[in-house]
Order: sequence, then C-alpha cells, then structure tokens
Amino acid sequence: MKAHVPGGVGRPPRRRRPRPFGLRTRLVLAFLLVAAVGCGTTAALTYRAARTAILEQTQDTAVSAFRQQVETLNIQLPVDHDGLRNELQRIARQGKPRPWRVYAEYGTLRVSSTERPESSVLSPELRRRATAAGTTHGSFQRVVKDGTPYLTVAVPAVFGNFRGYPESRPTGLVVYAVMDLGVEEANIEAMLLAARDGALPALLVALVPALLAARGVLRPVRELRLAAHSMGRGRLDTRIHAKGSDELADLARTFNESAAELERSVTELRRAEARARRFASDVSHELRTPLAGMLAVTEVLDEDAGTLDPDTARAVRLISAETGKLAVLVEDLMEISRFDARAAELHTDEVDAAEMVRKTLQNRHWHQVVTECTDGIRARLDPRRFDVVVANLVGNALRHGAQPVTVRVYAEGADAPPGPDPRKGPDARQGKNARQGPDARQGPDARQGKDARQGTDPRPGTDSRPGEGTRTGILVTEVADRGPGIPEDVLPHVFDRFYKADAARTRSAGSGLGLAITLENVRLHGGTVVAANRPDGGAVFTVRIPL
Repeated sequence: MKAHVPGGVGRPPRRRRPRPFGLRTRLVLAFLLVAAVGCGTTAALTYRAARTAILEQTQDTAVSAFRQQVETLNIQLPVDHDGLRNELQRIARQGKPRPWRVYAEYGTLRVSSTERPESSVLSPELRRRATAAGTTHGSFQRVVKDGTPYLTVAVPAVFGNFRGYPESRPTGLVVYAVMDLGVEEANIEAMLLAARDGALPALLVALVPALLAARGVLRPVRELRLAAHSMGRGRLDTRIHAKGSDELADLARTFNESAAELERSVTELRRAEARARRFASDVSHELRTPLAGMLAVTEVLDEDAGTLDPDTARAVRLISAETGKLAVLVEDLMEISRFDARAAELHTDEVDAAEMVRKTLQNRHWHQVVTECTDGIRARLDPRRFDVVVANLVGNALRHGAQPVTVRVYAEGADAPPGPDPRKGPDARQGKNARQGPDARQGPDARQGKDARQGTDPRPGTDSRPGEGTRTGILVTEVADRGPGIPEDVLPHVFDRFYKADAARTRSAGSGLGLAITLENVRLHGGTVVAANRPDGGAVFTVRIPL
C-alpha cells in the first residue's frame, strides 16, 4: 500500500531519529533468533546422531573383532606366561579398527601385550562383570582417563566343544582389550566445529530475508504513519493505496474508510459552523439598523420619563435598558463574526500605554479604580482594541469583584523602563490555576459596556504587527479586585463565549462575549491574557503584549 497526499503540498514530515529498539530492529532480531535456534537445534541433533553413529560403529567393530580373536585363542592349561604373552601380542596386532592393548588375567597371573602387565584404564565394574560366576559373554565399557576416551572390552575364555566337553564353560582366563578413541573424538569435534562454522554464515544469509521481511512489514506501517500525520495536519482527504489481501491491507482499507467518514463528518461540521457564523453575522447586520432607531426612541423616552406616571416611567426605563443590552449583544456578535472570518485587522500606533489606560477609565467615569502605571512606556498598539481590552477587564472586575479594583501597567524585558513592583498583587503567571484564553468583561452599565467593547468598525489600512524591530520588552497590564475570586471549576471556562458560572442565572448584565472579545484582541496583538486568583483573595487578569 502507498500513502497518497493530495496535491503533494505541505511541509514534509519531520524526520525521526532511528530508535535503537524499534520495530525494524525487533523484527530482524526475532528473525535471526529463530534462524539461530533452528541452526543450533539442527547442529545439536546432527552432532548427537553423528557422534552416536561414529562411536557405535567403532565399538561394534572392535567388540566383534576382539571376540573373534579370543575365540581363536589356543592356550593350554595351566597357562604358560610366555605363550600367553605371544598370543596377546598377536591379538593386539590384528586389532580393528586399529591395534589394541591386550591384557589377560588368570587368577593372580597378569600378562599383557605391553610392558605393563596391568592397565589403569580397566574399571572394577568391568572386571566384576567379566569374572562373575558362569559368565561366558563379553562386555564393554567406554571410559575417560586423564581426558582421553577409551573403549574397554572384556571377553572370558571358554572351553571349546572338544576334549569331551559338551558345551562351552569359562576357563577362568579373562582377556581385556583397551583401544584409544581419540581419533573418533577428534572426528566428532571436527564435525562440531564444522557445524558451528556453518551456522555463522547461515545467520548472515538469514539476515538478508530478515531485512526484506522487516521492510515488507514496515513499509505499510510507515505509510500509515505518514498518512495519519498528514490527516493530523488537516489534510483529511489523505488515503492509502491498499494492495493484497493480508492483514496490513485490511488495516489500510479500514484506515481509508475511517478517514472518509471523518472527512465527511468534519465537512458537515464545518458547513454547519459556517452557516451558524453567517447566520449570526446576517442577523446582527439586519438588527443593527432597527436597533439604531430603537435606541434613538428610547433616549427620547428616557428624557420624558420624568413627566410620566410612575408605572409608565418604570416600563420606559426597562425598555430603554433592555434595548441597550440588545444593542451591545448585536455589536459583540458582529465583532466576534469578524474574528471568526479572519477579517479583524490591527491599526497600530505608537502610544503611551499608561496614558491610554487613564483615558479609558476617565471616559467611562471609573474614578474609583486605583491605577499604578509606569509613565513613558511606548508601545505599538491598536488604540481602539487596547481600549476595549482594558475596559472589558475593569468592567468585569467592578461587576463581579469587589473594590478596590487596581490597574497596574509596567514593562518587562531588557529594554523596559522600571515600573511599580508587580508583586504587590500576584502575577497571574504565579497561580497554578491560571487560565489563559478567552474573556471577562461586562461593564457596570450596559451602554458604557457598548463603548467599552466595541468602537468604530475597523478602518481600512495596513495591518501592522507589534513586536517588530528591535523592541524586546513586554507590556504588562494587570487588573485585580478584592472580591471572592473565580471558582476553581470556572477558571478553565472564563474566556468561553456565553459561559455562565452559575447555571441558574439565565440573564446577565452583559452579552457574555466580553472576555472572548478581549482574548481575540490580545491575540491579535500577539500577546496573551491570563486569569488567576490572588492568594489573599480576589481575581487578577494579566495581559502581556510585545512592545
């Protein structure tokens, strides 16, 4: 099978370092292990069979020839020493498959074909079997003496069927033969060495099919990995060309079926998401014009509410407030739609960050907010979007926290001017439960919230990103309050759209999109926003934007 990446475009997958014990290595080692076990087993069985055959052949030949020689032994009783020695030497010379050393024992008489009348190779067990009462059959035994193997044979001499004896009977004379098996042992060792030397080339030869087999198994696995990597990067139309009918081919077909189903599901989800975004955008645009008229009417009614009776005045003020909230929601939906459509742009200018914060608070009459701002910090910001960020965070703190609400502005980095000690309130990065992501804003007044969150539509111009050039510092803006803080289960969701910490609350003073818009504006600046709880109580939101 072969992985097919549509169009062949995209960054090639990152090369991975070979793993010392990867699948290829394990397959080759397993193949070689099987080959080694097979070669070893074959060599062992061959060695055993050959050794048995060689020793049995030598043993049978020697025993049969020695028995025949003893049967032709012509000795008169009582035994003559010299005559017996001559006979033993004759038998030794005619030994098969090679000459023997022959020994004879008759009572206390000891005679041999060599200079020594007795042999230390003969074991007591062999002598006991050969001299047992009534024994007429020979016996043999293989022994090892001083590291040298020997074949020892014992044959009792018997009376023949002559001189009036009707059957063979032992004469008391026992003849022994000792034959060195060093030649046979050398042949067996040579065979063992040949089997061992033949196994090593066999393993080397087995390495070739092992590599071929590993390649055949790993190629489809590697193609499957590349295809999965391609799908993980978003190319859901990636497929694998499956060939054959083995398990790997079945796996490839299953992958293709799963990929096709995933592509279909994701396509449907994307279409549904696009329809939902388009619907929200269209509804927002359609509602904008009638809402503008409604806001104008409610402003007039607000001015005349004092001349109306109390019940009518309350109804007028309620309609005015709800109309304002609806207008805020529509404006927020339009802003979110621009972010979703990647249509939001930055129009940056070099501004004094501390002065921007003070203007934001002054324009909304938030004189109760405490500011600790370092003057002289010049940053490239989109003034409108930075105003929305600060207003959303401060409004959220005023509504859901408790006073005093503090705003700190300072810079971090080598090029940053010194600022107030940020450790007076915990840095959001210090909290282990810090949540970076979407929004926390609802201004204290619905109409003020509209000014805080929105502004004019993005003006045409060139998108300018901050942080370019030689600036290396970070602008840090902290908004902290002294309220109860954010519940632990809420922290991961504070920036989610329309998220409500209390499920029982069906209505809120804001649109529920303020912190989501804050997050998107901060991201547009290339920065981050983090939510956390202060150790001494209260919540703190920290915004970091490159200078």
